Amino acid sequence: MHSDWLAIDPALETERICGMLREAALVFKRRGFVLGVSGGIDSSVTLALCVKAVGEQRVVALQMPERHSDTDTLRLSASVADHFKVAKVLEDISPILESVHCYARFDAAVRTVVPEYGEGWKSKIVMPNVIENRGYTTFSIVAQAPDGTLIKKRLPLDAYLGILSATNFKQRVRKMLEYYHADRLNYLVAGTPNRLEYDQGFFVKTGDGAADVKPIAHLYKTQVYRLAEYLGVPEEIRQRPPTTDTYSLPQGQDEFYFSLPLEKFDLCLYGKNHGRSPAEAAQEVGLTGAQVATVYRDIDAKRAATKYLHARPLMAGEVPELLPG
Repeated sequence: MHSDWLAIDPALETERICGMLREAALVFKRRGFVLGVSGGIDSSVTLALCVKAVGEQRVVALQMPERHSDTDTLRLSASVADHFKVAKVLEDISPILESVHCYARFDAAVRTVVPEYGEGWKSKIVMPNVIENRGYTTFSIVAQAPDGTLIKKRLPLDAYLGILSATNFKQRVRKMLEYYHADRLNYLVAGTPNRLEYDQGFFVKTGDGAADVKPIAHLYKTQVYRLAEYLGVPEEIRQRPPTTDTYSLPQGQDEFYFSLPLEKFDLCLYGKNHGRSPAEAAQEVGLTGAQVATVYRDIDAKRAATKYLHARPLMAGEVPELLPG
């Protein structure tokens, strides 16, 4: 599969983004940027852009692992912070999550489907591949017993919502700490969503969806990888498959939310956004026209389902917007 749909000039794009970051710091009268780093491609590129915009002395990287974090998260997040020579702050969020009963609530929701789930078990949520799914999208829980036995069961709505609401604590706690350090330093919080995540609502409201600036939210994932190479993000991070780093079992983004390899989803979303027919997009993506049409419907469905995440609070009366002078 080869396509020039997503081609960018990384030097020009970097300068444009860095210009926006510098302007934001000036307009909002803030000295620098704080962001959470996971050792993933998106946070690494965002970190590199912030450093290029204002210098390493005015960027702080927060490492915020918890009990279910991937074993590589701490090492890779530290390595990217050290690579770009920024200050890093370690905040283990497990005690905070314990205090709000995040793990207990999660386990209780899983036990409504897998009664034996408990100490020593691991789990993740998965969904079917969008082009193979012939009906409504459903989520399943994959649970691993301490002896390695795997159990997969379909999640009823109540169980799914219970699991999701418990894991959302993680993103909201992390954002709370990002804003604590931003307030302490008089910095802005830099968000790390790419265009796929932003468009399709793959974020938590007032969690990783909250930020003062979102430098890469207009970039498709393929373009983020191109910038990573240009900006000198370490190769180990560039070669790492995208993960959610939310559940105790390893989980790729494509099996949890996008349900299609991200390079293919990139092209489908681009085609959808630029009015390309399914047949035309199929030639770029390497799927059939019918399969692309299915992906297009999935894109529309996710946009409709997550409209709430993008919405501002509703008010009973109008208040004029106050913009910086």
